Amino acid sequence: MDAHGKLGAFLQARRAQLQPQDVGLPTYGDRRRVPGLRREELALLAGVSASYYTRLEQGASCHASAEVLDAISRALCLEETERRHLHDLATACRHRVAARRPPAERLSPAVRELVRSLEEVPVVVTGRRSDVLAWNTAGHALLAGHVDRAAPERPADRPNMARLVFLDAHIRELYVDWAAKAGAVVGNLRLVAGRHPQDARLAQLIGELTTRSPEFARLWADHRVRACDTAEYGLRHPLVGSLTVRQQTLTVPSEPEQSLVMVTATPGSASQAALKLLVQATATGGGDAGAGARRQDGLQRSR
Repeated sequence: MDAHGKLGAFLQARRAQLQPQDVGLPTYGDRRRVPGLRREELALLAGVSASYYTRLEQGASCHASAEVLDAISRALCLEETERRHLHDLATACRHRVAARRPPAERLSPAVRELVRSLEEVPVVVTGRRSDVLAWNTAGHALLAGHVDRAAPERPADRPNMARLVFLDAHIRELYVDWAAKAGAVVGNLRLVAGRHPQDARLAQLIGELTTRSPEFARLWADHRVRACDTAEYGLRHPLVGSLTVRQQTLTVPSEPEQSLVMVTATPGSASQAALKLLVQATATGGGDAGAGARRQDGLQRSR
């Protein structure tokens, strides 16, 4: 799909998700042939002509001003992240650039040293396409212990977190609410794709996931965007059992397209104790899942 099509598809999808009552429009009991708002209603709310909005949604025009895009954002009840995404799509539409295959992402020595220094906290560094560029021992053990620990050091073999979430049975079992994790991954990928429409590697990843995962294809067609900043997830870990963690994603200052994901748990909770147990077990080379589970059961009974 070209830039015109992506802009139109986003507008159409979000318009279909709004009902007249959501924006204070009367329906008079009329039966609607299409879900959501009509184009004419959306245009009225945005203060533009119906013909102009129709051309925009159909990809026949992509020269909307920032003011018009903001008005459409308000009419669609978009959040700030979604508003920026709409602007990104419009920019890509105006400045079409041929797709290119960028070089593999590199990890700076400073970030590598930072990861090493945070051994008490599970840490994963991902690139803009969600490739794992680095992880410390605890981060690897918590989120993908079945994957080759050294894989991020080889650009051609780097694990991809989006691919793992949708195509790896171990990761699907790890997350108690897998659907919530899957939705966050797709929302973030959609956001990145809007900023980098020329990234051929990213387009290839999205195409692969769309083909191989019906769940991904369904979520991708929804056109939801979401910045992965902070989220709480329940995990079923094979070594330390059930725990609830908070994943915080920070932008690497020197590499704005790279993210540092840190995993923590509520202080004093059983989940924090489980995380500490995992760090200790992996730091000392402990890899016996049964022994780890027995230690965790004993720890929880003693609390």
